[in-house]
Amino acid sequence: MLLVPLLLVGLVVLALGLVRLVGRPWLERTILETDTPSGKSFDALLMLAIALSVLAVVLESDPLLRQRWAGTFLGLEWGFTLLFSLEYLLRLLVVAEPRRYATSFFGIVDLLAILPSYLGLLIGGGQLFLVVRVLRLLRVFRVLKLGAYLQEAELLWSALIAARRKITVFLLAMVTLVILIGAFMYVIEAGNDGFGSIPVAIYWACVTITTVGYGDVAPVTPLGRFMASVVMLIGYSIIAVPTGILSAEIGLKVLRPAEGTSAGTGAFQAPRQEDQKRLIVCGACRKDGHDPDAHHCKFCGAEL
Repeated sequence: MLLVPLLLVGLVVLALGLVRLVGRPWLERTILETDTPSGKSFDALLMLAIALSVLAVVLESDPLLRQRWAGTFLGLEWGFTLLFSLEYLLRLLVVAEPRRYATSFFGIVDLLAILPSYLGLLIGGGQLFLVVRVLRLLRVFRVLKLGAYLQEAELLWSALIAARRKITVFLLAMVTLVILIGAFMYVIEAGNDGFGSIPVAIYWACVTITTVGYGDVAPVTPLGRFMASVVMLIGYSIIAVPTGILSAEIGLKVLRPAEGTSAGTGAFQAPRQEDQKRLIVCGACRKDGHDPDAHHCKFCGAEL
């Protein structure tokens, strides 16, 4: 029980010592910034440590490797845990708003990456072994820490936010489609070969329209097989829809910052009136073509 407080106190003392030794400005440039030489080196080493720690967790799940290299895996686990704990404390010490970082997405991910190891020391007893195993699986959250050091992650996230309505409509259409197909297949097959209820038929529609096709439930009547063939063809045509939506939004996010610059000299030029009309998009109906001085959408009336 005393081991966890002693480890935490030692890490806090070490973190404070590093802040006093190298200075807070240098740590800010190294830990928080990604365009400085020290920041790039820190990010590269941290990504390598994250990848190695996740690889160790994956290899430890093999019974033969765990039995033969139990001591090595334990040492690696605590080495990575202490390293990530020190990084977490340093971020709290150098960031401008520690509370905001601690409650942010990546702050929670950083905490989940180190918390299971400490909880494993506190939870004892053979009957709680399964709980400890679940906690240890949470160490895979370390792979999410990689997203904090990829600038493309922000581009992908903004594209997903911009396309959220289209994707939501697509998902609702898919849900409606599989429900209708499942109901039709339940009526057509009438309990044959596993089609004993509409939920089971909906499950079959999901695995068929996504081209997975487990084969545990399959139609046997000629009409049912014809319906299944149609559903498979629909599934192949539907796969490209979300990919096209997301690709279009990513393309818009990449092109929009460059539309106000000249391709030859890089000097800023005011966009033409046609370009301005095309760039102003209504946030409610997602339609463009508005005048540069417009304050409300001419299609739905929403504020621009």
